[in-house]
Amino acid sequence: MEEDLAHMRAALSLARRGLGNAWPNPAVGCVLVRGGRVVGRGWTQPGGRPHAETEALRRAGEAARGATAYVTLEPCSHHGRTPPCAGALIAAGIARAVVATGDPDPRVCGRGLAMLRAAGIAVEIGLCEAEARALNAGFLRRVTRGLPLVTLKLATTLDGRIATAAGESRWITGEAARREVHRLRATHDAVLVGSGTVLADDPDLTCRIPGMERAAPLRVVADARLRTPLSSRLVASASAVPTWLLTASGHDPARLSPYVSAGVTVLNVPRERGGGLSPLGILAALAHRGVTRVLAEGGGALSAALLRAGLVSRLVWFHAPGALGAEGVPAIGPLALARLADMPRWRRVSVRPVGEDVLTEFENEDA
Repeated sequence: MEEDLAHMRAALSLARRGLGNAWPNPAVGCVLVRGGRVVGRGWTQPGGRPHAETEALRRAGEAARGATAYVTLEPCSHHGRTPPCAGALIAAGIARAVVATGDPDPRVCGRGLAMLRAAGIAVEIGLCEAEARALNAGFLRRVTRGLPLVTLKLATTLDGRIATAAGESRWITGEAARREVHRLRATHDAVLVGSGTVLADDPDLTCRIPGMERAAPLRVVADARLRTPLSSRLVASASAVPTWLLTASGHDPARLSPYVSAGVTVLNVPRERGGGLSPLGILAALAHRGVTRVLAEGGGALSAALLRAGLVSRLVWFHAPGALGAEGVPAIGPLALARLADMPRWRRVSVRPVGEDVLTEFENEDA
């Protein structure tokens, strides 16, 4: 029905509001409709609670009785910090539930739908399923594979350079592109950089769009050798913005103590054979702590490590209309490819101008 489709699309739009702030929970949207009128709307709140269904029911009150609930993900069926949403929908007296897709979490996985059906509620599943799964690809990946979804962001010249030979990089892309990067940060749980980027750029990695400052993601530095300066902006602001330092084990506790005192969370990650941190270990450590969506912002060594490991599912590439030549710093380090067939590939999903620059987005569903 066209009406069902319209309400599910509205629920998906609500769910997107939770991207970047609902983790470790999924970003879910819920719309309650009775007699053709929307009586309640909700989406997963920051930190993952309250859930979307609870919010929609709170707003609907008694008007929820006999309503249809449009939900983008199977309602939870287990007791956590809050009662199960399936139970709340049943108690509210809804008559019908239209659910976009199931929840593979072993604590749910069909149980929420079964609860609703056992209570006599008509349940339909699959409307806008592809859109719902794409929206929550990070959560689904963490549940099923123990890894977050990785989006690699690159901002380069036309010939793929991120700095001059002397290290000058501000600014290759224009102001509009930089605003778009801040918007991207707001939709991800964590932003990840290597220690080389910290040393070269001393970034803030916050979201500085007016009105969205609170949407700043978790900031993560991959730093096997503990090169991040204590004077860096990331360390200096760690007490205000969550900051994690991922490093190898075996460092003298006296070297780690100043980071911890500044508010940085220090986590140990296994090394690769070459000495750097294992990219798989980095992502597994983040997923273990609930992170579902990671925006990797480089530099070249980290980008190459993620690409070599086949862990980049989405690629966001800003191209500035200029060139720096072979002496410029490349956006991606060595990939050690022996054959053209081994080259990482993605499917282009969009191209659009952003100010004077061009933004191209790619996907690789197999990564």
